[in-house]
Amino acid sequence: AMWAMKAYNHAEVYFNLISSVDPKFLKLTKLDDKIYSTFRESFKDLDVKVLTHDQLKSDTAKERWRPFCNQFEGLVEDFNFGTLLRLDCEKDYVEDNTVFATRIQFFAIEIARNREGLNNTVNHLRTSEEPSSITRVS
Repeated sequence: AMWAMKAYNHAEVYFNLISSVDPKFLKLTKLDDKIYSTFRESFKDLDVKVLTHDQLKSDTAKERWRPFCNQFEGLVEDFNFGTLLRLDCEKDYVEDNTVFATRIQFFAIEIARNREGLNNTVNHLRTSEEPSSITRVS
């Protein structure tokens, strides 16, 4: 149960971060550039805006992901620990939009989403909901 709580807390912190800071300026790891370039070499055509369970969990997908993930063993701390990943980057972490993935998959996909401007929707929605002026309560 402890790992589930840790994964949930990680998801909540990350979503709050991309909601409050322009995602294109976020640096998730010291190896963001390497993770992104290696990810895009391995998954050139993967549309990270909306993912499916099959793209991450099918036997074929696991065969494609395994070599990518294993490159980061010893380089990215806890690279194979479980974390929560949003399937549709324009939506929050809710049950039907969340999949369990490895940390390196999370980093690869979220770095791509940030750099490719796909997480901007979440940021713009949250910042447009904030009041434009402070209202005093007496």
